[in-house]
Amino acid sequence: MSRKIRRIVVAIDSLKGSLTSLEAGEAARAGILSASPEADIKIFPLADGGEGTCRAIIAGLGGELKSAEVTGPLGEKIAAEFGEVAEKKLAVIEMANAAGLPLVPEKFRNPLNTTTYGVGELIKIAIDDGCRNFVIGIGGSATNDCGLGMLTALGFNFGGGGIFGRDLEKISAIDNSNVLPALRECKFRIACDVTNPLTGANGCSAIYGSQKGATPEIVRTMDGWIKNFGELSANFLKLEKKSAAGDGAAGGLGFAFRAYLRGKLLPGVDLVLDALDIAEALKTADVVITGEGRLDSQTAQGKAPSGVAKLAKKLNPKILTVGLGGSVADISDDAGLDACFAILRAPMTLAEAMKKNIAAENISATTEQIIRLINSVNLPCA
Repeated sequence: MSRKIRRIVVAIDSLKGSLTSLEAGEAARAGILSASPEADIKIFPLADGGEGTCRAIIAGLGGELKSAEVTGPLGEKIAAEFGEVAEKKLAVIEMANAAGLPLVPEKFRNPLNTTTYGVGELIKIAIDDGCRNFVIGIGGSATNDCGLGMLTALGFNFGGGGIFGRDLEKISAIDNSNVLPALRECKFRIACDVTNPLTGANGCSAIYGSQKGATPEIVRTMDGWIKNFGELSANFLKLEKKSAAGDGAAGGLGFAFRAYLRGKLLPGVDLVLDALDIAEALKTADVVITGEGRLDSQTAQGKAPSGVAKLAKKLNPKILTVGLGGSVADISDDAGLDACFAILRAPMTLAEAMKKNIAAENISATTEQIIRLINSVNLPCA
């Protein structure tokens, strides 16, 4: 006995500079319905923990986007976006919205002079709003302050004071007597796709310092300060695990979350998929359609489409996993995708292909043909 497909999950990452994740999903829906009007379609926004994660999760869960005035990376006041889902007591924050590299003009980039204080202010605002669960993306930072600014905003006091990277030099003591009491009730899940330790040849200063404006001398100096801060923190907090993979993420912010706030550092796409509650839909789906602007050899390395496909296969081995891309090249078998399709239907320039209407039409038309093909051969019953 066989049947045509009925249940389809669509989770496509944004096509950067063209379509948002949900716009791509709606385009795919239109194509599916053209081929199979009776299909049961569930659309999920998708992100990998980097830019766009907040909007994807908030859109998927029906939350609210907010903006607040906080301290920017150079100490100036800026407007930073974050999201809340009231019924889940959930806040979603991208640290780059408060302390990201694009917020610092190139001529002013220097990790001695940047701070994560605004990230702490966003957390405090969300706590005041009643949030106790946090999903935080920490990619794209302009900072190398080991979370000093963020922790100070939350009430930790460090001997010597200060909130900037340069103030790590003065830290000689730690006091947590004025920390926000509600922090004890909070759970932090951190989207972190790097495994760098806090210090040393592969630490935050050595690997990422130069892109934030650090000279070789600054890198060496800050690595020493951060090593001292890490040891002082480990002793004060009585850490069982003094170092861990990912501590060096975002200029040591990974360490601050893990050590001071009991945060769990998780692969970005896994964290996003979990937050969106996509698992139940995948368990009973016949097909999952995913994708991004370009599917290539990097797709299997923690990219969102591969994360969706692998989770789908784990939960539902008989599911068909289909990838869509503006372009497709060198997809490895371990990406978890049964088949991949480029959506372009005619020769055109990149600028033309990225126009919203054209990209949406290409996704719709390609998806329609994929569904027609699957239905023409019938899908074995699960």
